[in-house]
Amino acid sequence: MELTILLCFAAYTVLLFLVMWLTGRRGAKGNEAFFRAGRRSPWFVVAYGMIGASLSGVTFMSVPGGVYNGAWTYMPLVFGYVLGYAAIALVLLPLYYKLNLTSIYTYLGDRFGKVSEKTGAIFFILSRLLGSALRMYLVVFVLYEFVFRAWGIPFWVPAVVFIAIILLYTFRGGIKTVVWTDMLQTTFLLLAAIVTVVAILNNLDMSLGELLKSSADKGYTRMFETDPTAPKYYWKQILSGMFITITMTGLDQDMMQKNLTCKTLRDAQKNVMTSSMLFIVVNILFLCLGAALLAYASETGFALPVNEAGVVVPDKIFPSVAFSLSGFTAVVFVLGMVAAGYSSADGTLTALTTTFCYNFLGFDKLKSETDASAKISTFNFQLSTLAVRRIVHVCFALLYLLVIIAFRPFHNDSLIDTLFMIAGFTYGPLLGLYAYGLFTKRRARDSWVPVIAVLSPVASYLLNMWCSSSYGFDFGFAILLINGGITMLLLWLSSLTTKETAVLS
Repeated sequence: MELTILLCFAAYTVLLFLVMWLTGRRGAKGNEAFFRAGRRSPWFVVAYGMIGASLSGVTFMSVPGGVYNGAWTYMPLVFGYVLGYAAIALVLLPLYYKLNLTSIYTYLGDRFGKVSEKTGAIFFILSRLLGSALRMYLVVFVLYEFVFRAWGIPFWVPAVVFIAIILLYTFRGGIKTVVWTDMLQTTFLLLAAIVTVVAILNNLDMSLGELLKSSADKGYTRMFETDPTAPKYYWKQILSGMFITITMTGLDQDMMQKNLTCKTLRDAQKNVMTSSMLFIVVNILFLCLGAALLAYASETGFALPVNEAGVVVPDKIFPSVAFSLSGFTAVVFVLGMVAAGYSSADGTLTALTTTFCYNFLGFDKLKSETDASAKISTFNFQLSTLAVRRIVHVCFALLYLLVIIAFRPFHNDSLIDTLFMIAGFTYGPLLGLYAYGLFTKRRARDSWVPVIAVLSPVASYLLNMWCSSSYGFDFGFAILLINGGITMLLLWLSSLTTKETAVLS
């Protein structure tokens, strides 16, 4: 079985490199392809591919596994996503297209100053590097547990292999390659979920309707948490989902860079709204998968995976059942999981490289920023922009690898909650900065912005701890709003005068 999985993994990797070769033959090349894809990406390809990029390996395993502890209470968060996508389409995309941005954090430089631009870029790099590396970690972790551990291969070996593959197929084409490989990866990700659900239904001799009725009777499909003090209270989930999408998609260079490869603003808006509708359907599919996994365990006596303390590990439920059903479901699961991991990491590496090149190395200040032969002074060396971009790309790949390996001893609970908490504290300052820039006419003291961006998450954390210990109230994912609100308040306190304006909308 292990050899079969390895061969399928190799075949899928070859398919990715074939896509890279095909996309590299026509259209934009060099830096223009890497950063912008020539702004010729079909909107429907971007929309479909964004499903895989948004779900990632964590959603692939944590959403189905999360049904064990939280039923379908994840779904109100998804409803909030739709509201967030609407805000992106109507507010943020028109701004980005009007300013002809490649890195969206250039807006902060125009609005507040260079220090603010670099602060926004740093918070994105920190959040995306941690978040995406942990998503990739989960993929490597499962492959290690179910394939490589049996061969006595150390954990770091598959981690190195994965990062090397992603580096190689994004090294040349960048975002141009990512747009098309995301489409392929979304297909395999969804196929794995569908095949597993069908296999479980056949094994239990049940229809989908019977499965859902049985799951409802057991409380697995409960969607709304009505306790206002609970972290997943449904109104908190809806509001959090809206702002999680605005920040983790609309203020995220990775996701926006793909949208900005569309030919026109209208195409980009169609892409975003189509993605939001598809996202509802896809998440319902994964929650149905979670219900099916628990039904399979209940009906067959399958022992759910536990840790050393005997506590069920939600992230291991899907792979454990998939591997127990048949060799075919195991192979399809691995391909879906690998696809989810690739789709999360490839765009992130490209976005991190773009952000650093534009917001720290000043590519946007060159007369021809996408001219690969243009020279730029970097660390007292005169290098072509192509050489600089490639060096930066490799450096971020190495950082990515270090985070994956370093996190290995700390993985205990479901990663999806961990990721959203990281996002709440690291994207909060970005939310506050953009909201303050878009909806006020006041400037902020540019030199104070880094201090404010650090103080806001600290104050949010302390406030949440106090409310939890004193009143039993946990903000949950809504900590993002508290963080953003504190950032706006501190920016307002630092502002110079209402007469000085710099609104670019």
